[in-house]
Amino acid sequence: MNKGESSLTSLISAFSRAYHSQFDTPKIFDDYLAKELITQKELHDIQTNMIQGIQFFNKEIAEKLYGQTEELLKWIVQTQLSPTPLARAAYCEKVVHNEVMLGLQQYVILGAGLDTFSLRHPEFENTLKIFEIDHPATQEFKKKRLTEVEITLSSNVHYISMDFTKKFSYQLLMDNGFDYKKTFFSLLGVSYYLTKEETASLLNHLFANVPSGSSIVFDYADEKLFSEKGISNRVDNMVKMAAASGEPMKSCFTYKEMEKMLENSGLLIYEHLSPNTINDLYFDNREDYLTAFETIHYIHAVKK
Repeated sequence: MNKGESSLTSLISAFSRAYHSQFDTPKIFDDYLAKELITQKELHDIQTNMIQGIQFFNKEIAEKLYGQTEELLKWIVQTQLSPTPLARAAYCEKVVHNEVMLGLQQYVILGAGLDTFSLRHPEFENTLKIFEIDHPATQEFKKKRLTEVEITLSSNVHYISMDFTKKFSYQLLMDNGFDYKKTFFSLLGVSYYLTKEETASLLNHLFANVPSGSSIVFDYADEKLFSEKGISNRVDNMVKMAAASGEPMKSCFTYKEMEKMLENSGLLIYEHLSPNTINDLYFDNREDYLTAFETIHYIHAVKK
């Protein structure tokens, strides 16, 4: 992964959140700071590339909305890009807030990218240690961008450069103040790109050095990932785009497989959200293109 690729991945995710915050109603997840992390040139380039790529996403929509650039962009973002990042962030942050009310003091964000949780919640600065873990290139890009837009780095956030998909190191966390106490992990938008064995190994490492009651929220693809087309072929598009970018999707799970893998890591499923449940919770009664993404599930699992 080079710096450009790493930055682009996090930028597109931030773009989808920023678009939703600025233009969509009602809000599923309001990341009102995401737009601050994107330059006008980056915004223009992403929008242009999306609109020019409409033939890839859906030829019928390309013809139907020909010349309507704003509606084309809205269709692409709401149909293809936004649904999963928005709903999983809303769900994860709801769990984080509940855990904080129960006394949580450590939060580890795996694959943090341009996450803005700490920036949107300065009230946690003295009570919650946050460890953002990502590829070294992504971490450097984020810190540089925050400096450029004059956003002060929160004192309770520790930026850890690590390719945790290869090897997870608790030593790096401990060097930055991590303690053996109840911990909450988030792992969003990562599991699809790991093999089943790599995901199992990561979970084993994550929960080997934390006490009972520690937990994790993550999203995963079910067994239909490589056969389901989805609305306007969006699932198939997602798989093809990932492969074309050099980061192919590698794994999908049945619920039983997921349950067994978590059990092997000493975890119990506290809550499981299917695509239908996600749609009911976050996308019900909308009048735009936003609907829960097929094949994508969310899980909150707790260490026994």
